[in-house]
Amino acid sequence: MDGVQTALLQLGRRLRAAGYHFITPTPETHRRVLARPYDAADASLSDIFGWNRPFSASALPADLAELLRAADCMESYTDERLRSAVRFSTLGRQLFVHSAFPTDAADAVFFGPDTYRFVRAVTEISRSDPGFVPETVVDIGAGTGAGGLSCSTLYPQASIILSDINRSALRFAEINARLDDMHNVQLVESDVLAGIMGTVDLVIANPPYLVDPGRRTYRHGGGTWGCDLAKRIVDESLPRLGPQGKLLLYTGTPVVRGIDKFLDAVWPILERHTRSYRYEEIDPDVFGEELSNSPYDGADRIAVVMLLVDAKDLRR
Repeated sequence: MDGVQTALLQLGRRLRAAGYHFITPTPETHRRVLARPYDAADASLSDIFGWNRPFSASALPADLAELLRAADCMESYTDERLRSAVRFSTLGRQLFVHSAFPTDAADAVFFGPDTYRFVRAVTEISRSDPGFVPETVVDIGAGTGAGGLSCSTLYPQASIILSDINRSALRFAEINARLDDMHNVQLVESDVLAGIMGTVDLVIANPPYLVDPGRRTYRHGGGTWGCDLAKRIVDESLPRLGPQGKLLLYTGTPVVRGIDKFLDAVWPILERHTRSYRYEEIDPDVFGEELSNSPYDGADRIAVVMLLVDAKDLRR
């Protein structure tokens, strides 16, 4: 870790010691809350590092301000106010550093409601199959590392690989792993599984699933409906599963005239490779504001779904 990462790690540890807690909402909720009247001189830690509000210099304790500057994350705002260039979110007992709001940069690292739902789906695997003990776990497109790091807690014997094509994500993920003293974690720059050798016992993924005009890494899923990357992950992961392996994919899908576009796209792959699989809607209606924008102005709704494939059900 370089000096910037070390400063962010120390900042995270100080926030945790101070009892910091913040649950990150959707960008639309975040935007609406930020529009409310606010006194920058009375900013709390959650105002500064959660809501990402501008703050007066006097509002932030000197030791935290020093760490924020050392991390090169203290930004000048307006009227002599300051702003943090990073946010911190809590998920259970864990703390995660990620990009500032709004996440407009091409390499922004996102954390939000999808993260919480994804980790809940990952946790459900260990509850529903307590005999499953993976030796290798790969989190494809790990972002902050939330999914893979939850596996580090669930499967402490496993080797956890956090992979991403976004170097900013890997830098944040390394800090997040160290915040919880997780030593069974590797960080790999990889396009899906291209940079990872051998078979895998558990592949998890929460890929971007929208059509994003800015083609931001965390948001743009590719193709007409944003489903291309998720489809590719399924296609490339199933042949790499070990004999007792599993694939868990959490993703979004537009439903157009009653047709689930992701399932429609991935069904031929599943038919070719599997005898059975589990597929379910986790939330029937997310990102409703996107229905005003192309191509989603032709969709009924956008849902989030989970696909679970067990290696024992593969056609080998």
